[in-house]
Amino acid sequence: MTKIKTTPIAVLGAGSFGTSLAIMLAKNGNPTRLWGRNSEHIQNMQMKRSNQKYLADIKFPKDLTLFEDFDSCIEDVKDILVVTPSHAFEQTLMQIKKATESNTQLRIVWACKGLEPDTGNFLSEKADQIFDENIIKAILSGPTFAKELATGMPTAITLASNNSQFSADLTMRLVNQTFRVYLSEDLKGVQFGGAIKNIIAIGAGMADGLGFGANARTALITRGLAEMMRLGMKLGGRTETFTGMAGLGDLILTCTDNQSRNRRFGLAIGKGASIEQAAKDIGQVVEGVRNTKEMAKLANKLQIDMPICQSIYKVLYEKLPPKEAAKDLLTRAMKVEGD
Repeated sequence: MTKIKTTPIAVLGAGSFGTSLAIMLAKNGNPTRLWGRNSEHIQNMQMKRSNQKYLADIKFPKDLTLFEDFDSCIEDVKDILVVTPSHAFEQTLMQIKKATESNTQLRIVWACKGLEPDTGNFLSEKADQIFDENIIKAILSGPTFAKELATGMPTAITLASNNSQFSADLTMRLVNQTFRVYLSEDLKGVQFGGAIKNIIAIGAGMADGLGFGANARTALITRGLAEMMRLGMKLGGRTETFTGMAGLGDLILTCTDNQSRNRRFGLAIGKGASIEQAAKDIGQVVEGVRNTKEMAKLANKLQIDMPICQSIYKVLYEKLPPKEAAKDLLTRAMKVEGD
């Protein structure tokens, strides 16, 4: 434990979640480097020793160092944690590869929640493509709000990896008295759960914005889980993943609490805001918007019935009024539960 914690870990992405993970890693005694794309934002964090934009008044630990220069941040670093929006994942990996050509010990873990834009492929496939299929990789996913994580409130998450030593080392870096890690080998299931829960959270927000109440929200979450499992298992994910932290856990969190930007986005639309205005008011990337497009394309390609995801796609991309989408879902043909 002592040895791995004396080696630096680089965190790429200085948004709310990236910063909160960096804070926790540094509090755990890991020499932690944090890089962000916006130099002015990094300079402000260096000066104030906090991320006032996203995590106001939470002070940085002494072991957390800020970097404006990408190459300097990852120089001589073995472990890199990527916490960018999913659409920036490929570009970030290309930068890593360019800066680490001679680093044969590189290990990459990411906490990005989504699929590859346009193709709908898993982000792990992009990592294999850019490096090679033997790259040591891992995914962090599960029910975690940034502010609660940064302040040390009790949290549990799933860590999936293709390398048992990397899993063990990351666990040593991450675990403390308030942060618990559940291990998995199901990289596909963990990635898929993190993407589809954003879409269902938009739907839950819409339902609440329309004033439909707790009954409708609960039904939407339950049937959303059914859609997650239906397509996720088709893609090779495991049942236990979808009923665990990275599936059901993350789904409940994002659908029921207004710390979720996807839920708040749906809530605004349900109350009558335009898609553009709702996104502007959130002020951060709403991953579920892009995820909806990716998921609809994937479901159509594999001919998997995903009525909730497809209805949300129609609202976001075909201008179907939310009330009409709800009506379409409620008037669908009766089904046996479990189908």
